[in-house]
Amino acid sequence: MTTTQLSEDQLALVETTLDFAQDHLAPHAVAWDRDKHFPLDVLRKAAGLGLGGVYVREESGGSGLGRADGVLVFETLASGCPSIAGYLSIHNMVAWMIDHYGDAAQRERWLPRLCAMEDLGSYCLTEPGAGSDAAALRTRAVRDGDDYLLTGVKQFISGAGAAQVYVVMARTGDDGPRGISAFLVDKDDAGLSFGANERKMGWNAQPTRQVILDGVRLPADRLLGHEGRGFRIAMNALNGGRLGIAACSLGGARSALERSLVHLADREAFGGRLLDAPALRFRLADMATELAAARALVHQAAQALDRGDPQAPQLCAMAKRFATDTGYTVADRALQLHGGYGYLSDYGIEKIVRDLRVHQILEGTNEIMRVIVARGLTEALR
Repeated sequence: MTTTQLSEDQLALVETTLDFAQDHLAPHAVAWDRDKHFPLDVLRKAAGLGLGGVYVREESGGSGLGRADGVLVFETLASGCPSIAGYLSIHNMVAWMIDHYGDAAQRERWLPRLCAMEDLGSYCLTEPGAGSDAAALRTRAVRDGDDYLLTGVKQFISGAGAAQVYVVMARTGDDGPRGISAFLVDKDDAGLSFGANERKMGWNAQPTRQVILDGVRLPADRLLGHEGRGFRIAMNALNGGRLGIAACSLGGARSALERSLVHLADREAFGGRLLDAPALRFRLADMATELAAARALVHQAAQALDRGDPQAPQLCAMAKRFATDTGYTVADRALQLHGGYGYLSDYGIEKIVRDLRVHQILEGTNEIMRVIVARGLTEALR
């Protein structure tokens, strides 16, 4: 990672986070993936460094950092384990939503435990029949006196079952995005249950389950923001979430590149080190160049989001699309550079490839990122 343009505070943030990733994530990442182990104790250690509430205001127990700081955090964490870094990005998205859209009572109730990661958070938007078309969701919240009754199913929910707090998007009005509201659901609420832990290609160090709501009764104070504003809340949260996942792709790919350098330096063939072969050096140069370009776009988008630039949603979509595609490609090339060793689980390269593949799908598929970017380009012509 290029550090010449970072402030002293950012350099210290990267150094602290890197120490954590190297000490607490990297040594265990392969075993966690193999055993499908979700390391709650390690997540709480991360919270001790302020990583449970990266974007939450300090008075609510958070670190009060901006997106430009956050992408540094998540890239660095992902160099140790993309799966755990990815979950931390989602947890922080949930905490930010409550801090940004919640009232004082909601912030006081939910955020201290989320920031300490005594409670974990999950983001519930996607449904079995409404994947990329989020505005078509069918989960309903029906007003019943002073309460709401929530019924529906959410699909592909990271942290489900282990998390205590679920931000659930549900339909309170007519079809379309304006009929959607956001709710805070507690794991202990009657009528909430979970599907089986999904068997996945990657991201095995965190659980992924359906979240099933069967007449979950919520008091009105569980409404996050105003009725009918849920879709806007969800999309604004995803701007930051996309940057987090983009940064995780950078970190995983950077780790794969660094491992490739060490591997090629240690291996000899045809009378010399593999690292001295021009064709392989050129491949490494391309990998480093593409990662640097992706990182620059991620940081540009993060700075735009921090300053409230109207173009920030398009830039976040660009950054997510480009960084996740680039990260996966670089990791796949790293596997090839390792030869047969790259295909072995113990070397950790194939895990990075599997983990980074899903980044092109979650937080909005890269096809949807192209839709967002194209819409921004053509709106002025309407």
